[in-house]
Amino acid sequence: MDKVKITLEGYRCARCKYEWVPRLEAYPKVCPHCKSPYWDKPRKKAKDSGTKTLKDSK
Repeated sequence: MDKVKITLEGYRCARCKYEWVPRLEAYPKVCPHCKSPYWDKPRKKAKDSGTKTLKDSK
């Protein structure tokens, strides 16, 4: 018997980078690993809040 390469499509969490193949055809609501409902949205960069530290105020 010959070996055959099989290609499957799956998903990757933008938060924890976990990859999985869904059991159902429905679009996943949460990541099965980290349980984040924002698995398909990358994290936003932290903004500079503009607050001064004690060193800056002297």
